[in-house]
Amino acid sequence: MTSMITAGSAARRAGPRALTVGVEEEFLLVDPVTGRNLPVGDQVRDALPAEVRANSRSEFRPSMIELVTGVCTDVEDVRGQLVAARFATAGVARSADARLVAIGATPVAEADRGIPAVPRFQAITDRFGPVARDPAVCGQHVHVGVDDRDLAVRVCDWLRPWLPVIHALTGNSPLFEGADTGYASWRSAQLLRWPGMGPTPHFGSAREYDRTVADLIATGAALDQGMIFWYARLSPTYPTVEVRVGDACTDVDDAVLVTALIRAAVATAIAEIESGTPAIPLPRQEEQQQEEEQRPDEQQPGELRQPGEQHQPGELRRPGDLRDSVVAAAHWRAARDGCSGDLADLRTARLRPAWQLIGDLFTTVEPALRASGDLDLVTAGLDRVRRTGDGATRQRAILASTGDIRAVLATLAAWTCAA
Repeated sequence: MTSMITAGSAARRAGPRALTVGVEEEFLLVDPVTGRNLPVGDQVRDALPAEVRANSRSEFRPSMIELVTGVCTDVEDVRGQLVAARFATAGVARSADARLVAIGATPVAEADRGIPAVPRFQAITDRFGPVARDPAVCGQHVHVGVDDRDLAVRVCDWLRPWLPVIHALTGNSPLFEGADTGYASWRSAQLLRWPGMGPTPHFGSAREYDRTVADLIATGAALDQGMIFWYARLSPTYPTVEVRVGDACTDVDDAVLVTALIRAAVATAIAEIESGTPAIPLPRQEEQQQEEEQRPDEQQPGELRQPGEQHQPGELRRPGDLRDSVVAAAHWRAARDGCSGDLADLRTARLRPAWQLIGDLFTTVEPALRASGDLDLVTAGLDRVRRTGDGATRQRAILASTGDIRAVLATLAAWTCAA
């Protein structure tokens, strides 16, 4: 992704269609017999075809590998690069008696939690101790080109109420050490042990963003800028907004869907910021009442706002109005329930069915999807996920039908490489 540096102001002038995008995907390498992680990441990477190897990286766990796309303006180009890289890497992995699996977290007890002999990795381990030896987890990171740093920070601010919705869509790690955790994304729960991880605070400017990053490094909470793991951040390497909230997606179709939604959200944020209205309209009062009347009394959505706090229908809430603790609670809910339950609507601080909030996100970014040519792709993708369930739901279905986590991994390995 070195050419991500070209994602500059020309893209902004041209509008949503020209926003560049690139994707990083992390994968596990597992034993096809036992399902345990295999520490063969560097062996597989060294044997990759030159073009694929150039777009791969070693990871913090020797049982992982990261594959990245180049800079794309069309999400179908993203799809083509993801399919080609996955297919080539899976073939090399088979030669090393391993399976390549796109999954959010290690589902089987992990015997080898060694750290590669990379100076930075060793320094991280020395500072953070046992946290650095937590089981392997894998995410999908989406970069969208925004070269104006103040604008990029304001985009991250704008994304705050919507990232829990994307978080819910990407849950793909329900299993851990042979059992169902009850979470759609156990990866998310594990990662919160790191001090630089979690929802992005509201900053308002690049100056405040940079001051906070510098303070975290100065206090020892992060070794460097690369350890600021907020769910949306300014990439320390490229002029991009990097959204890293999601688990790795098993299906390429899901990965492309998430990529298109995130790009559209960034494009929508830029349009609203530049028009002077970086705020979130509340649902109309009659819509909220109708939703509540359709539910049995015992399933009424819970109140998350403080006593005495009122919001008028149609009121615009600015990003800075969202309290960090409530944003964190919304992400916890998304990680636990995925698309299957309720999510916290941060515009109203109330619980609503997940698919209603997903619908709200779709409506909000629809003009950007239409402008970029991604509307049909995202419409079909969301319909498919609603029918088949998120990644966590599909994993649980396989486990329920087979009773064998190794069968889950075998199925996921096949899906990982499906075109």
